[in-house]
Amino acid sequence: MIEVLKKFMMDTGFAGLDIPHLIMLAISCILLYLAIVKKYEPLLLVPIAFGMLLSNLPVAGLMANQITRQPIELIQEAGKQIMVITEKSDLQPGGLLQYFYQGNRLGIFPPIIFMGIGAMTDFGPLIANPKSLLLGAAAQLGIFTTFIGAILLGFTGPEAGSIGIIGGADGPTAIYLTSRLAPHLLGPIAVAAYSYMALVPIIQPPIMKALTTKKERMVKMEQLREVSKTEKVLFPIIVTIAVSLILPSAAALVGMLMLGNLFRESGVVERLTKTAANELINIVTIFLGVSVGASATAETFLRLQTIQIIVLGVLAFGMGTAGGVLFGKIMYKFSGGKVNPLIGSAGVSAVPMAARVSQVVGQKENPSNFLLMHAMGPNVAGVIGSAVAAGVLLSIFG
Repeated sequence: MIEVLKKFMMDTGFAGLDIPHLIMLAISCILLYLAIVKKYEPLLLVPIAFGMLLSNLPVAGLMANQITRQPIELIQEAGKQIMVITEKSDLQPGGLLQYFYQGNRLGIFPPIIFMGIGAMTDFGPLIANPKSLLLGAAAQLGIFTTFIGAILLGFTGPEAGSIGIIGGADGPTAIYLTSRLAPHLLGPIAVAAYSYMALVPIIQPPIMKALTTKKERMVKMEQLREVSKTEKVLFPIIVTIAVSLILPSAAALVGMLMLGNLFRESGVVERLTKTAANELINIVTIFLGVSVGASATAETFLRLQTIQIIVLGVLAFGMGTAGGVLFGKIMYKFSGGKVNPLIGSAGVSAVPMAARVSQVVGQKENPSNFLLMHAMGPNVAGVIGSAVAAGVLLSIFG
């Protein structure tokens, strides 16, 4: 009876519970608290945190790899023991979350998320003011400056590229690139990317105010022109062709983003638009979040590298915001004071949160100001920009 009890105890998770696992369980609970109570990016942080919790439960083996068990037998021959295969190999299935993770490893989930984003996005403000594309490009400064910083800290090129993409404030892009270049860093990079996206209203305003004058923040911009249906339908087609020819490695992300947008703007596939923007993106978000969180095991997460990634992520996000604002100041000068530099901070692709921050900061300085639609131009440009930046890094290191 005692032996049975001992065996039972050894089969429970308590037998394998150690300090690293307890720390990871605590981190996952903190993330759940931030997502549920503080409402920090709950749509992603809840599945990510719970996936982290599941994968760090000892003995459960939810992230175990598929293994092949080869039955063997020892026989005596000429006084020596020889191992021989006695029957066909037995394939042992992996853990449930390991199968979910294949959607990330094979680069399936992030492009599907992009298709859903495209189905929800109105590129009208960007089409009405094509110059805002430059602000979206300038906001990618954080990606490449952080890439250099990561290299100086001793990270490899692929690792540095994966860390730098945090500066784009685009979770699916960060996951897509990291799963291709540095899958061992996927957990900390995903957590950092989505955490900073949730902290946009806290991180951006101090940078925006520090880099602009009160006069610049008070600039009231003219209303954007109305964009025709023809322009909106042609835009995703032209962008897909142009980007795919110039940078084929970005075709998966940009192509799916534009496919979703074409669903929306064509007006002839309402069912597909609703499915891509609602049911499909929600289902894939669950699988993506849980599997990404599950990759953050104690062995891969509790390292000095994780702290470095978190610090570099803040710098990446801050530099991206600064790059957009500074380019906004240049446009302010060349336009004769007609462009409010605050819309430059929306060049990071946290849609539509970054655009809302531009609106809030601008309205505090001038209550009659309405910058939201002007900020949406660089905001949606940032989505394209981060995907293109990921394509550049993928073409170099992929």
